[in-house]
Amino acid sequence: MAILQSYYQDVYRSPVVRLSGYSGRHELASGILAYLDFGGATGTCKDGVAETMLAFATERGTLQPGMPVVEASSGSFGAALAVSCATTGHPCILVVPSSLPLSRRQHLQNLGARIVVCGSGGRRALEQVAKDTAARYNGYFTNYFANDDNPEYHRRVTGPQILKAAGDAIDAVVIGVGSGGTITGVAEYLKAWNSMIRIVAVEPSECAAISGGFIGHHSIAGIGPGFVPENYNPYVVDTVLTVSSADAERAAREVLFYDGIPACSSAGATLCAATQLMGTGKCNRPLCIFAGRRTYE
Repeated sequence: MAILQSYYQDVYRSPVVRLSGYSGRHELASGILAYLDFGGATGTCKDGVAETMLAFATERGTLQPGMPVVEASSGSFGAALAVSCATTGHPCILVVPSSLPLSRRQHLQNLGARIVVCGSGGRRALEQVAKDTAARYNGYFTNYFANDDNPEYHRRVTGPQILKAAGDAIDAVVIGVGSGGTITGVAEYLKAWNSMIRIVAVEPSECAAISGGFIGHHSIAGIGPGFVPENYNPYVVDTVLTVSSADAERAAREVLFYDGIPACSSAGATLCAATQLMGTGKCNRPLCIFAGRRTYE
């Protein structure tokens, strides 16, 4: 982890970089900035979130030494939580749907998590099993989608870093919505300093819960859970845009080829949305939050 963080600190001396290649490819005169938030152990912004949520719970006394930590997650947060639990001495129990591929279960187990399989794949069912599991083992349920510790991390870390690194150089921030923590925390912090900054939420066009559209399957990992999370604050969001899985993946490949940044598909989705926004004249200097790096498994 330290080696990877050192690498990104050397290559990108600021967490905010200018995407000159992608911007030139799409003839965007003013260009797009990107906040790179994927230098942790599992390659997503969830590494910092998971570590900080455990620290907050420990400070409050709700998480005691050696207490099991439980979450209903089979995605990037589950992986990050497993690593954070391993480094802090807490058993990690992840509740996952029965439809989860065996390879993914094995990956989470390799990170140190114990897997509990839930027969129903619905979010409410998974959360109920997680709550019951936490009660059974006297554990701590992180409740990632509804716990304010999630956006609080971004109020204290991501928002201030963006303000320090970009400041007046941006007029919009474009953020993919998964748990709602990033967009809520960042928007609440930035708007306290600059009420005119535009906050743009991005979700898959195939699974557009926030904008009241169709709810279906998509392939943009990390965003589009299929429901509006409790952590999502709509009052600090100015615009909601949808991006198809294919367009998101294309943009992610382009920023890899033209700027050398290994961005994941959710980062590609923010790029597509920023390009749309600039095309309508609603912003000139957007910043996209890249919440994960491309992996090759």
